[in-house]
Amino acid sequence: MGLAAGEPAQPARVHGAAPGAGSAGWHCAGGPARHDRHAERLHPPRGTGGRLDADAVVGELFEFRNYGIPLAHHWSTQRTGAAFGTDYLMRTAVAKSNIFVNTANETTYYYQDLDDQGERLNGSRTYTMHFEAGQLPPVRGFWSLTVYNKHHFFHPNELDRFSLGTKNKNLAYGQDGSLTLTVGGEAPSDPALHANWLPAPDEEFTLYLRAYWPDTSIVEGSWQPPAVARS
Repeated sequence: MGLAAGEPAQPARVHGAAPGAGSAGWHCAGGPARHDRHAERLHPPRGTGGRLDADAVVGELFEFRNYGIPLAHHWSTQRTGAAFGTDYLMRTAVAKSNIFVNTANETTYYYQDLDDQGERLNGSRTYTMHFEAGQLPPVRGFWSLTVYNKHHFFHPNELDRFSLGTKNKNLAYGQDGSLTLTVGGEAPSDPALHANWLPAPDEEFTLYLRAYWPDTSIVEGSWQPPAVARS
């Protein structure tokens, strides 16, 4: 849920961190490894001329799967966007990976780097996202699913198609009202499937689901995106 005025932000929970670990959980691995990581933070790597090597310090935060609130099916999200307060880790992670986000009650973002088997998304494979009838992202604005390449830029393609969602009026729905989107792999020959297909680069990529003016069920976390299933 978005923060009320004056409410302090909670530290970002990082994958693999124990609840309450806060920013320290970023490198908490226990034992000597934890000590070494702590030393790295006290004495961060420096490049030529003694300047701070930012990529060596926060490079892992470029990957969405390495920060935020973990959700089902390997999705993640965050709740402090544009209202970071003292959540300096999340502020850094968003600046590194995403540059700008809105407050959670204006736009909720879901990040995905992995398929349903926990393996890195790769456009040489084909994936599907199946929304049951009545389970599309509940928004009062609009929603979109976007493909980004490994550099977090759009993937150029002959269709100039970078996202699918509310704006696409030719999406093919199942007879029961469900919607299945296909991502990556070869372009489907079936016109109905083609309308629901997002091209992806023939390498690692990321999916990004945006929900603008989200319903309470999104803000409170009771609605979550379906799995990205490898076909």
